[in-house]
Amino acid sequence: MAPVNAGVIAAVFSSALGGTAAALTRYTIHQSDPVTLAAFRFGIGFVPIMAVALLLHAKWPRGRDWLWVAMLGVLFFSLFFVVYNVAMSYTTAARGSLALSMLPLTTMLVAALLGREAFTPRKTLGVLIAVSGVALALSAGLGNAPPDAWRGDLVMAAATLCMALYNVWSRPLMQRSSMLGFLATGMGAGATLSIGVAWASGGFHTVVETFGTAQWLAIVALGLFGGAAAFYLWVFALERTTPTRVANTMTVNPIAASLVAAAIVGEPIGAELLFGIAAVGAGIWLAARR
Repeated sequence: MAPVNAGVIAAVFSSALGGTAAALTRYTIHQSDPVTLAAFRFGIGFVPIMAVALLLHAKWPRGRDWLWVAMLGVLFFSLFFVVYNVAMSYTTAARGSLALSMLPLTTMLVAALLGREAFTPRKTLGVLIAVSGVALALSAGLGNAPPDAWRGDLVMAAATLCMALYNVWSRPLMQRSSMLGFLATGMGAGATLSIGVAWASGGFHTVVETFGTAQWLAIVALGLFGGAAAFYLWVFALERTTPTRVANTMTVNPIAASLVAAAIVGEPIGAELLFGIAAVGAGIWLAARR
């Protein structure tokens, strides 16, 4: 059997960091607001990404591509993560990450509709197994979730469209510039918009008044690991394999999210979550094979 693509391995690590970021988001969201949290996450994350891009003399988007990369960055690093943070204010980190695991199916459908990627029986079966596990786990665990958890689950599932479009539209733009140039430009555009809105709405002032040492440490970790490291690995993966294979690793998120959230905010790990994790793990393995 052929080995798993290096891009898939990078995406698995990225998704694990994303799950950790979900728990950190859940920990800080009630002392902040969705826009300000996105501003911190990618404002901090942009600094090391930009530094590495300059150090390595990355090739930057040119001409009209610069505008498209910036718009794609706003779609993903601003709009998507504001919606993501809204969802996390209603539901638990584990449930939100499970809902986000609808991303593989959304990406597969968007890629097929836009003519970027063909359906294959193995890939389709793997995605369907993963998504079925997510659906059953969410429905079975609703009784033990916060009262409005279903709202967060639906918001998160709807938000996957933003990320699916980012996954599908990224590769051609990245190929005409470079991985780091593409990432720094897009993350910078998204962070700039979120920072501007947070500043205008007084979000930073609220954070200064409410955050303690633990929240500030969580924000720094969110920016460095959930912002810079996670999305460096994500675009590395998108450069090397198909959007659906990359997106299917998003189902690793609930594993990391549930473990970290259990440790820092006391969220329970139920049998339905373990069932969902087992199903999505099988789906990842099946869809990621060549």
